Amino acid sequence: MAYLRSSLVLALLSMFISIVLASPMAYNVVSLGAKADGKSDSTQAFVSAWTKACASVKPAIIYVPVGRFYLRQLVFTGPCNNNAIIMRIAGTLVAPSDYRILGNTGNWIVFEQVDGVTISGGILDAQGTGLWACKASGNSCPSGATTLEFSNSNNIVVHALTSLNSQMFHIVVNGCHNVKMQGIRVTAAGNSPNTDGIHVQLSSSVTILNSKIRTGDDCISIGPGTTNLWIENVACGPGHGISIGSLGKDQQEAGVQNVTVKTVTFTGTQNGVRIKSWGKPSNGFARNILFQHAVMTNVQNPIAIDQNYCPGNKGCPGQVSGVQISDVTYQDIHGTSATEVAVKFDCSPGNPCSRIRLENVKLTYKNQVAQASCSHAVGTSAGFVQPTSCL
Repeated sequence: MAYLRSSLVLALLSMFISIVLASPMAYNVVSLGAKADGKSDSTQAFVSAWTKACASVKPAIIYVPVGRFYLRQLVFTGPCNNNAIIMRIAGTLVAPSDYRILGNTGNWIVFEQVDGVTISGGILDAQGTGLWACKASGNSCPSGATTLEFSNSNNIVVHALTSLNSQMFHIVVNGCHNVKMQGIRVTAAGNSPNTDGIHVQLSSSVTILNSKIRTGDDCISIGPGTTNLWIENVACGPGHGISIGSLGKDQQEAGVQNVTVKTVTFTGTQNGVRIKSWGKPSNGFARNILFQHAVMTNVQNPIAIDQNYCPGNKGCPGQVSGVQISDVTYQDIHGTSATEVAVKFDCSPGNPCSRIRLENVKLTYKNQVAQASCSHAVGTSAGFVQPTSCL
């Protein structure tokens, strides 16, 4: 009996210890000195919360309560002593309204070399309108800061986050593996410059789900070195569409492969689904791409491949793109084009696009049949395809 009692005590003690060890450490930024008035500089309190959470051997929660928290540049660096840090944001993080403070820093909020970080909820208000106005005036201005960047990190989750009025890109995923974004809201003016919604590069196994992006540049841009990217249930507009590229800016460049874009809507955008590469030599490539279940409403270029991208005609006139584009499928894409040419494949004369497939595509222009244009593109079509395939 005594043996049974001591065994029970030991079991309960062991259970209690495991519960204590598993329960996360919690750090409230207000307890560490942050002020929710939108004016007092709370940067140091956020740094303190991160330092404590990162040093903890147990899982950790950083809590940002309701209110507006003024923050200068924040750099959250790993590796940490645990791989389960949740930043739960109930309030709004506010950048300086004076764009010169962050304009040349490159980023406002950065996570680098972290593993197992989750951001849940919250609003990031970058107050970028002043910088947009400066750029529109033609004056000399800073290039601007990305609102949120994850760099060289793994196992990241971003859930129910809103990004407002970024100076430059809203969210960047660079050099990461296993990133899941869900319920993202991006809002910026349709004429705001270089305000890409989500930019992914040099990263693998990234998923973007159930998101709404309204901005002045690409809703989602996919840069070199992106592999195994899944985009589903995304609404885009205003904006420049979902773009793979620009690729081939550098002669030696990692390729893009295994990209799925499905169940997406484009409303009043400059492009729908686009692949673009610089018109100059490169060993880059884009292959195994699927665009599926897309609805276009008044989109200027619903389906486009442009391999003659050469902004300002600098560094590339008279050359041909070395980027190899192959195995691209467009499946169940319908809606309205704002221009007569709804499908345009302008591929490289030196490296023609190959194995392009159109399947069940119906795009109209002013209630009439739209047109398709093909240059140096080879492929097949199946099912109902309108405009008539030029492949």
